[in-house]
Amino acid sequence: MSGSPFTSQRDAALALLTSDAILTRRAGSFLGQLVVDATPLTTKQRDWLSSLLDRAELPELGGDA
Repeated sequence: MSGSPFTSQRDAALALLTSDAILTRRAGSFLGQLVVDATPLTTKQRDWLSSLLDRAELPELGGDA
């Protein structure tokens, strides 16, 4: 992965949604929710988002995001 870490979960989700990554309906729904809802992520949600970012070869989510 290259580039600076994402500073917000919204930015990370938007990057995934607009990338060429192949996403499941469930993943797309999850990412759409992150775009509109700034509620802090649970550990499980953060892990899933990190996994999606890694598979799409996008930067990681920053520590404070």
